Amino acid sequence: MTIKDHFKITFTLAFPVVLSQLGQVSVGVADSMMVGRLGAVPLAAASLGNSIFFVILMFGMGISMGITPLISVAEGKGKFKRIGHLFQHGLWINIATALLLTVVVIGLSQGLHFLNQPEEVVKLTIPYLYIITASLFPFMIFQTFKQFAEGLSQTKQAMYVTILCNLVNVFLNWVLIYGKLGAPEMGLNGAGLATLISRIMMPIAMGLYVMKSKRYNVFNLKLGIDKLRFLLLNRILKIGVPTGFQYIFEVSAFSAAAIMMGWIGVNALAAHQIAINLASISYMMVSGLSTAGMIRVSNQIGRGNFKAMREAGMVVFGMVLIFMSITGLLFIILRFYLPTLYIDHNEVVALSASLLIIAGLFQLSDGVQVAGLGVLRGLEDVKFPTLITLVAYWVIGLPLGYFLAFEMGFAEKGIWYGLLIGLSVTAAVLFYRFHKLSNRMIEANKPIVTD
Repeated sequence: MTIKDHFKITFTLAFPVVLSQLGQVSVGVADSMMVGRLGAVPLAAASLGNSIFFVILMFGMGISMGITPLISVAEGKGKFKRIGHLFQHGLWINIATALLLTVVVIGLSQGLHFLNQPEEVVKLTIPYLYIITASLFPFMIFQTFKQFAEGLSQTKQAMYVTILCNLVNVFLNWVLIYGKLGAPEMGLNGAGLATLISRIMMPIAMGLYVMKSKRYNVFNLKLGIDKLRFLLLNRILKIGVPTGFQYIFEVSAFSAAAIMMGWIGVNALAAHQIAINLASISYMMVSGLSTAGMIRVSNQIGRGNFKAMREAGMVVFGMVLIFMSITGLLFIILRFYLPTLYIDHNEVVALSASLLIIAGLFQLSDGVQVAGLGVLRGLEDVKFPTLITLVAYWVIGLPLGYFLAFEMGFAEKGIWYGLLIGLSVTAAVLFYRFHKLSNRMIEANKPIVTD
């Protein structure tokens, strides 16, 4: 298989996942853009609420991804019965995770008053946070069907469902935020309700497709709780839990940055929300490439082709570098225009533009570290990458960002410089990790040549 072949297959797999992942984050982007028209305080409240909820959501997404490489390996080996068991176990792990995460969010919401945030922002944040937290259950059920299909290299179905439901979300935002078509004007809470309704639709649509489609009959999919086995639950959680913590360490670092922005002021927090929203778009698109890399790597392991496994992973790194170079340039060139899509406030726009320069610089590091996490997940190597993300963000990035912002006087820029350094450390270590492990696997599986 040539590099061109790898590129073509990976792109075909990744493109629907990219759009699907983009659809996930576009819910928050659409909310922020439309809430921003209400003013800086509602936008700051959306930032604070989404900063907390997005950490929880990404942990749940990480848990749900525990079945994907296992399904991909089983598909490569032709073990169809095992695929059906993985789906059933993954479903109940995700339901239990949704319940646990809901309790966590409710608990965290009680502490918002102690984070030294503007009181008018906290007052708007809490009810909005409760509404979007209700979407965790339908989201995690949707993720079960999505990750099952993606493990089988079938990525288009989730894309269609996500795009459709996000169009519904945008329409309901318009109706409920501003009180159109006779609906009450609900402001920020209207954005939360629109998100909840659209996420309820997602598992219904995806679940009906998977359970009714004849192509999945061979797997004998079951939804019941009977015949669950601890060993298989444990196998999934060994991948899913570290993956969830990888997301938590990274996303919570940006959420902690939002809290520090709140110490600087409402305008700084609103500017951070705009910049991080834009950066999250490219992040989630690269996350789609990372997922495709995970599928390709794990599938080639299932087939016993370790040379192709390494090539598939390296191609993903190359694709990510090309894409993120483009997005980085766009952030820098359009830094004064992009914030105006969110808000008409000169100081917030100026602050956002300064942060977008830094966001443009860390696009390459962000892309490489996301790709690294994905291809290493395909190798079922998750513990070491999890430790690296913890150190890079919480030992290096955030403390350095705090020092630069509040001790050196760089303010909001200092926080983002710290995050840039954390991303760069993660990217370098994860790329070297895949290079080392993939070479080791090739050497270990070379045929023995005898005279």
